[in-house]
Amino acid sequence: MKIRIFSIEEFSVYDGPGIRTTVFLKGCPLNCSWCHSPEGKTYDIVSLRSPNGCLECGKCFQICPNNREKCIACGKCIEVCPRHLIRLSGEDVEIQDLADTLSKNVDILNLNNGGITFSGGEPLLQIEALTKLLQLMQGKTHLALQTSGYTSLQNFQKVLPYLDLVLFDMKIMDHDLAKKFEGIDNSIILNNLEYLKTTSTPFIARVPLIPTVIDTEENILAIIDKLKDAKNLIAVELLPYNKYAGSKYKMCGKQYQPGFDESIPSNPHLELFEKAHIKARML
Repeated sequence: MKIRIFSIEEFSVYDGPGIRTTVFLKGCPLNCSWCHSPEGKTYDIVSLRSPNGCLECGKCFQICPNNREKCIACGKCIEVCPRHLIRLSGEDVEIQDLADTLSKNVDILNLNNGGITFSGGEPLLQIEALTKLLQLMQGKTHLALQTSGYTSLQNFQKVLPYLDLVLFDMKIMDHDLAKKFEGIDNSIILNNLEYLKTTSTPFIARVPLIPTVIDTEENILAIIDKLKDAKNLIAVELLPYNKYAGSKYKMCGKQYQPGFDESIPSNPHLELFEKAHIKARML
């Protein structure tokens, strides 16, 4: 069995406790307008072309079977780019091979109170492959999952026994706004959150502070209301909006259209978390 990934980041310090290796899995069912990893949204293997240093020679367009309108990951453009500015994003890896690779650094990770985090995309989109990988890695090091929570309850229940920590995204609480900005029915996410709260699995709620969308007082209070009775909540991590979020879109041949005013500073509303006696920290 294979698993499709698009990046492995070593010595990460923002994806769980200690020093970690973060594995990014391909594909995501959400369509968040602020997503800063457009190459991870699609399950397809795609080519990324850096605009920096491009000679505009047109060789990649000339050799592409589809004139670079729909990538089929043939790799022909990579071979002809004189500046080597094109690469493929996405790789199918045998699960056992990936487990062997990740196992090589577990001693270092364990010495630094770290472990391995599986992120995305949405890692639960590849539920069978992910479950198998977690089974192979269980007991070797601390295992964490970063998830949007958008999956069936059955899938969510399948992976929890193998996890030491869940990093659970908390975004838009309003049903209609979630459909507008994320393209999904957020009741699925909220139902999985309620189930997570009934378990003994520790979790961290992660809140991307998207200005005027997620960082509003109304939305933050709604997030607090969902978390205030969670006995297994470790903390809330607040992620400032990355103003360079749109930089990769041009590499994918897409246009970044966030649908909100990026110039407005985001507001973490730390005082609201403090008032609710919920530990919150900025990343």
